[in-house]
Amino acid sequence: MRTADGVTPSAPADLILRGGVVHTMTPDGGDPGATAIALRDGTVVRVGDDREVLALADASTEVVELAGRAVLPGINDAHLHATWLGALWPHTLFGELGGAGPAPLRPLTDDAQRRHAILRAGELLTSLGITSYTEPGLGPGEDRGETGAFGTSVAAQYRALAAEGLLRSRVTVLWLYGELDGPSELGGFLTGMAATDGATSDPRWLRFAGVKIFADGIPPMRSAYTHHCYADGGRSALLVAGDDDADREANLTRMILAAHRADRQVGVHATGDRSVQVALDAFEAARAEHDVDLGHYIIHGDLVTASQLRRMAALGVGLDMQPEIALLTRDMVDDALGAGSAAAAWPLGAALDAEVPLCLTSDAPVLSPDWRRQIAAADTWMGPASDPRRRMARLLRCYTVEPARQDHAASWKGMLAPGMAADLCVLEADPFGVTPAELPDVGVELTVVDGKVVYEHRARVEASKAV
Repeated sequence: MRTADGVTPSAPADLILRGGVVHTMTPDGGDPGATAIALRDGTVVRVGDDREVLALADASTEVVELAGRAVLPGINDAHLHATWLGALWPHTLFGELGGAGPAPLRPLTDDAQRRHAILRAGELLTSLGITSYTEPGLGPGEDRGETGAFGTSVAAQYRALAAEGLLRSRVTVLWLYGELDGPSELGGFLTGMAATDGATSDPRWLRFAGVKIFADGIPPMRSAYTHHCYADGGRSALLVAGDDDADREANLTRMILAAHRADRQVGVHATGDRSVQVALDAFEAARAEHDVDLGHYIIHGDLVTASQLRRMAALGVGLDMQPEIALLTRDMVDDALGAGSAAAAWPLGAALDAEVPLCLTSDAPVLSPDWRRQIAAADTWMGPASDPRRRMARLLRCYTVEPARQDHAASWKGMLAPGMAADLCVLEADPFGVTPAELPDVGVELTVVDGKVVYEHRARVEASKAV
């Protein structure tokens, strides 16, 4: 007999984790007394106390003793340049001291190097409990790029690795029809959309979701498209080609409308409030013309305003933010826009309160891919919490539930419940028992993707076969 989720609960489990605490991240909070979870055939089959979960064990079931450790849904970094990360790690653009500088140039010059970089990143990410990520921007605009980490050849390597079953994490890709952090033009965008094929062998492992558009740059470089005045009297423009501001805005709108008409999700790199405004106007027009929710979202949104956040919530437009960038660049933002400007930027608390679909991301290798650092940084940026446990829950959702929604996969990943994907990570301590500032010191012990252990920090505390 199968449940509504298609699960046969009486069949034996492949893997059971017991004797800890299981945080399901389900809307109802799950079973607050859950200490065990059973997995079979790549899905969760039962969450509950040790006794009821061990009822699914037989001689073939592997049982892992958690010894008080905590289980979470697999971490999903919704904005992470994995191929570039694999080429550069352990280096990041910001390093450990916060000064942004040029990345070491380690160009990937052939397919073997690109394949190795993807696999190297996969090993690193699973060691952090990351079971899904979005590679935000691969395409023909970067086929001659100096890094070799963003062209169509990288997309081909992802396809090959997925077909061979060698991906360590589930991957979502956005196509890029311009230059990374650089210009694009409407004709090339439309040509690129018509020419690129999004077919994959298994969309649960590799999915080409849509397109990324660079609307502008970043505030510290005085290249965010904003209504604010820069301290040096300079002004910025959109990166989308056009004869003047009005023409560039119209071309960005045309790109978004074209992608929406083709049922492609759109992620717009927009840091300035003016670029966010243009994108939101286009998203609203797209929905008025063809009313389907494709999960469009703003990437970064550094200078997004409170009224824009309310509008995003109403439109269902998501937001991907990197809290550690806020901490590292606040002085640079004040220098660019005037003293006190950074305090109003990166409004994480307002985004959560407005119920904007919010993902916290690393933008690695701009930063380390360690999600625990982003949660700690978010907490620091927002200031003291009246309810620390509630804040921790909200921030963890930004790395589990919300990215699954962004991936159009909320029906099968991002939470731990019967019928959901058996993607999870095990932490050495309960994240609800520590402060966010302490979270980066809580180790990742085990990572499971599709029901298979893909990372183990050390020998399991105690593992045995159920009898």
